[in-house]
Amino acid sequence: MCGIIGMVGKSDAPPLLMDGLKRLEYRGYDSAGIATLVNGCIERRRAEGKITNLEALIGDEPIAGNIGIGHTRWATHGSPTEANAHPHADDRVVLVHNGIIENFQELRQELGQAGHNFQTDTDTEAVVHLISSYLAQGKSPADAVAASLKRLEGAFALAILFAGHNDLIIAARRGSPLAIGYGDGEIYIGSDALALAPLTQRISYLEEGDWAEITADGAVVHDETDAVVERDVQQTSTSGAMIGKGNFPHFMLKEIYEQPAVIGDTLQTILNPWNEVITLPDMPFDLTKIPRIAIVACGTSFHAGMVARYWFETVAGIPCDIDIASEFRYRTVEMQQGGLSLFISQSGETADTLAALRYAKDKGQQIVSVVNVAESSMARESDAVLQTKAGPEIGVASTKAFTTQLTTLACFAIGMAAARGRIDREQEAALCHALTEVPSRANDVLNHDEALEKLAHEVVEATDVLYLGRGTGYPIALEGALKLKEISYIHAEGYAAGEMKHGPIALIDEHV
Repeated sequence: MCGIIGMVGKSDAPPLLMDGLKRLEYRGYDSAGIATLVNGCIERRRAEGKITNLEALIGDEPIAGNIGIGHTRWATHGSPTEANAHPHADDRVVLVHNGIIENFQELRQELGQAGHNFQTDTDTEAVVHLISSYLAQGKSPADAVAASLKRLEGAFALAILFAGHNDLIIAARRGSPLAIGYGDGEIYIGSDALALAPLTQRISYLEEGDWAEITADGAVVHDETDAVVERDVQQTSTSGAMIGKGNFPHFMLKEIYEQPAVIGDTLQTILNPWNEVITLPDMPFDLTKIPRIAIVACGTSFHAGMVARYWFETVAGIPCDIDIASEFRYRTVEMQQGGLSLFISQSGETADTLAALRYAKDKGQQIVSVVNVAESSMARESDAVLQTKAGPEIGVASTKAFTTQLTTLACFAIGMAAARGRIDREQEAALCHALTEVPSRANDVLNHDEALEKLAHEVVEATDVLYLGRGTGYPIALEGALKLKEISYIHAEGYAAGEMKHGPIALIDEHV
């Protein structure tokens, strides 16, 4: 998942861009680069591998400028080399890109026949030459971008600089998130609020199809028809202090130890501990009339949804389906009239989940999202939002986002059960009381470092690991296997305990 950062204003751009790239490292990447304008001329520095490699390069070959863009790349088209690293440029245009240009091959062929010389294997370079071709026809930067966007197919976010225009960045989004940050005499752009956190807390999110002309004085936003539109500027709660590692050696460990606190914070938004009752946010539909729930999510969020399915069916008595978001639209799902579609995502920007949300919305479903980012695309496009209070999650492997999702989903299931008369007041109070004990129980689990370290030394010798679970323990087994694969690169699989005898048991030996 690539990351974008950019700024225009009075400060020296390269240090701000490099700091922004470091805050985007959690998205994963295999190369990085920045570009600025110096006396109207494009300057670039790119490096394969870690951001420290880029820092070393800039140390040897300094770069200046008060306007610039930066990028962390996770290779999709073209290998992870310096040549394929962003920003991409010709003599007129330099840009960074997050996403995939689906029709890049047709564009490359067309532009190549027109005399454009391609230097990389990426889909992004086609956008550079497309915009440049319109500039060569005499179009202004804004008109050239507007014309180019109408030719592009796919999901993307773009940040673009133009030679000779020292006070202009053009940003565009379709399918991939992009935020504009408003500072004191400076404007910033970033893939998310985390990238901008130490710079400003005044954030405006571009909506689907938007593009913006950005100068140090402000931003003019256009919608997909090129009409000028207003987008709200919000005060985000994300701050620079929230995304530091504190005294922990890495973010994942810090976030594991934050779980008792953030579970408690999440409970406080929904559960009243004094009268032990669930208070759901206002919803523009009647919970008692919901005939069926469809849960849709990816990865760890999908596992949280699998647990919630048990709760909705056993506690609230509502039939429930669950799908992986990337597969949901390919089943031509017949969605029951008046049904509720529940989407789960930490960022609220997961492309497959967002596409599934829009599909369900087109089918007339009631839409509820469980997200950690209140300003996200999924939150904005939902009928109702249940926000987790995990705070920024920087570690690549999700921890506290998962447990706060479970917390929120448990509260939602109890609230629906109470609204539908499936549980009485005494049962609701008992369930709520049990939930209020979860933060302290989570804290107890974190007091067993020595035993866990001993167990880790045993597991590290294994070539394969099987996680087993039954009932709600089955999706927890899947999540445990996913975590071990992500963090240790040890092969691991989760199984329903009753399925061991139907094949997997044949794999058991002294190395498993």
